[in-house]
Amino acid sequence: MKYYLIAGEASGDLHASNLMKALKNIDKDAEFRFWGGDLMKQQGGTLVKHYRELAFMGFAEVLLNIRTILKNIKFCKEDIQAFDPDAIIFIDYPGFNMRIAEWAKKENYKTHYYISPQIWAWKENRIKKIKRDVDEMYVILPFEEDFYTKKHDFKVHFVGHPLLDAIENREPVAVENFKKEHGLDSRPVIALLPGSRKQEIEKMLNVMLSITADFRDYQFVIAGAPSQDAEFYASFMKGSNIKLIMNRTYDILSISYAALVTSGTATLETALFKVPEVVCYKGNYLSYQIAKQVINLDFISLINLIMGREVVKELIQNDFNKKSLKRELNKILDETNRKQIFKDYHDLEQKLGGAGASKNTAELIYNSITS
Repeated sequence: MKYYLIAGEASGDLHASNLMKALKNIDKDAEFRFWGGDLMKQQGGTLVKHYRELAFMGFAEVLLNIRTILKNIKFCKEDIQAFDPDAIIFIDYPGFNMRIAEWAKKENYKTHYYISPQIWAWKENRIKKIKRDVDEMYVILPFEEDFYTKKHDFKVHFVGHPLLDAIENREPVAVENFKKEHGLDSRPVIALLPGSRKQEIEKMLNVMLSITADFRDYQFVIAGAPSQDAEFYASFMKGSNIKLIMNRTYDILSISYAALVTSGTATLETALFKVPEVVCYKGNYLSYQIAKQVINLDFISLINLIMGREVVKELIQNDFNKKSLKRELNKILDETNRKQIFKDYHDLEQKLGGAGASKNTAELIYNSITS
């Protein structure tokens, strides 16, 4: 079978690569063409565009790059027609993927959506387009099944969360060798995850680094994103002794005592590694003001959304500053607070169900094509 996959960011690259691996186990003749990243490329097939070319963050940034986006949409449609796949698989990235899905449905391609657009957070009226343009939807958050099935009468498949697969399947790190390789000492590690896009990192990393001098009993490690070059981070580090380790986020989390994490998938990854964290977010002022008007959620982190209460502290926009960050980091370093966090993390993992999201989704997609 021929599969055309579209992922537009680092997390989508990870989950799509595991899905491709699962599809190959079922379909020995699987042929892939895709928009994504290096992890997908490792599974074989043809990489059409890297997600580094697609990373436009926020309302304002999208408007400034609208001509490039429209050009990419046109090219994507032409590329799909030339490949003529048996199934198109959309992985998150809704602003782009929903436009392609509308066209693809009209062209009679089978449309599969893995990792739902977060229409429960905003743009709930997108449900009309989803019901019209998506043949099969595979959701990864436990509350999404009820949202679609009960509230909107649209049958979806809850497949479990793919992060459980990604973490379970990773090669365990040899701790002492890893520390020696990257010049780490015996002090506990505090991980800094400032995001994957340049705009995020520029807004987040300076504030994160501003508190490091106040925690000399710990060593701070920046998790460099695969979408960026090491040189990009150098201007923020300014000769400090903070360590930068590129493309090894899971290894860093596996040895970390605490973490400061930019809102996004990384917050859930950090929780699944059982690392107490402070969730941070500061966006473009205009984008944030628009978002406040259209997004109706009590929390921004997946952890708190899934649990329905505050498990991890969120420092958003003006609250994300040196004073607040220092205070909240001290809290998660306190042993009493950490015990409650670990208990909450255990409950979170139970809610997400067991591993197997990639295998479950691959089987559903393959069976829908062959039945």
